[in-house]
Amino acid sequence: MPEYTHDTYISPFTWRYGSDEMRQLWSEMAKRRLWRRIWVALAQAQQIAGLVTAEQVAELRARQDDIDLGRANQIEAEIHHDLMAEIRVYAEQCPIAGGIIHLGATSMDIEDNADALRLRAGLDILTGRLRLLLLRLAELVDQYAELVCMAFTHLQPAEPTTAGYRLANYAQDLLADWETIQRVRAEVRGKGFKGAVGTSASYTELLQGTGMTARELETQVMAILELRAFPVAHQTYPRRQDWEVFNALAGLGMSLYRMAFDLRLMQSPPIGEWAEPFGSKQVGSSAMPFKRNPINAENIDSLARFIASLPHVAWDNAAHCLLERTLDDSGNRRVILPEAFLATDELLLRAIKVLNGLWVDEASIQRNLGKYGVFAATERLLMEAVRAGGDRQVLHEAIRAHSLQAWEAMRHSNANPLVDLLSADENLVTLMDSQRVRELLQAENYVGDAPERARMMAASIRAAVTEKI
Repeated sequence: MPEYTHDTYISPFTWRYGSDEMRQLWSEMAKRRLWRRIWVALAQAQQIAGLVTAEQVAELRARQDDIDLGRANQIEAEIHHDLMAEIRVYAEQCPIAGGIIHLGATSMDIEDNADALRLRAGLDILTGRLRLLLLRLAELVDQYAELVCMAFTHLQPAEPTTAGYRLANYAQDLLADWETIQRVRAEVRGKGFKGAVGTSASYTELLQGTGMTARELETQVMAILELRAFPVAHQTYPRRQDWEVFNALAGLGMSLYRMAFDLRLMQSPPIGEWAEPFGSKQVGSSAMPFKRNPINAENIDSLARFIASLPHVAWDNAAHCLLERTLDDSGNRRVILPEAFLATDELLLRAIKVLNGLWVDEASIQRNLGKYGVFAATERLLMEAVRAGGDRQVLHEAIRAHSLQAWEAMRHSNANPLVDLLSADENLVTLMDSQRVRELLQAENYVGDAPERARMMAASIRAAVTEKI
């Protein structure tokens, strides 16, 4: 087998993105070990039926991990079939059992069950990372549940919220992703052992006179593999399953994209309230030495866009699986299955890194709150003034006019005059004294039940992600 170096093209997922654990799962070696594990399981079930001897099963099991990829590639170069090449290598290694390998099976009886096992294992890896991310988010939600800050709608200062409540919104989305991935993982199934077009004809023929049915054989093998089978399948398992998995990954990518995009906005100096970690020797720009670019958040958004494109490919594979099967999904599945998992793996690893080192600048939070909070507090002032007997429409217009005047003053770099303007407005001071107007314009106390709701979300996360540990 040729050795690939950086002298030729290799995928960024080979070395740059994703973990070694995920790379190993989707490696050629791991795939072939799974193929052999499935052939051993098939032989074990066929031994129960009296078709295979215990000695043959023992030999297959003894050589199960002896993958010789170089020899397999030599054979594949001649016959142009990777699974048959692996069968021949395995058979060369097993002089007693070589003749019964793959007995009654079609390629997808092996490959699709192996893919299902890898889908499930990949989701387990991602679930472990998502658990860590959610628990870290829960910590931050609790830590900042009462830290009042400005909220923004339409990218404009709106009303106060708390940093913990903002984080709780991301956490809520990610908790929904956790639940989706748990459901999808629980529903992953293999093709089972149904032969060339899914009718089990080959197994029915093979098992004549053994007292075992094709369905019983399938049940035996799948029990050994600890994998459920679809009750009905053509030559492959329904490709809709890939689409379901990709939708779950894309949903997770969507949630992480939003959180990372917001972090990029929050790290921008005009807001400057949050920032991702930045190493003491980290270089932000080759041209501008002062830059502190949010490279982790940007990478999350970049790879999440890629993940978002993959459900469409999986949709096409499922929709275009004509009659009992076509092979036009095979090439792209070699790419999209591993890369979807590796890209999602990278998203989670970076998100964990960002949250573990998240910098919350309370001085900037107070600066922005002092600058913009008074505008938000005018709603509170309006409500109390109406309760005191004022005309809502008249008061609304007065506050609007003073607010526009204040914005204009700030545009010319002057201090915000809104508190002074409103505390002297006749429409208001006839309803309450000017000191009360000033008290109501203090935005720090105008966050409703946000702290309580934030803490409830943190508690919900801990309950959800620890109950199955």
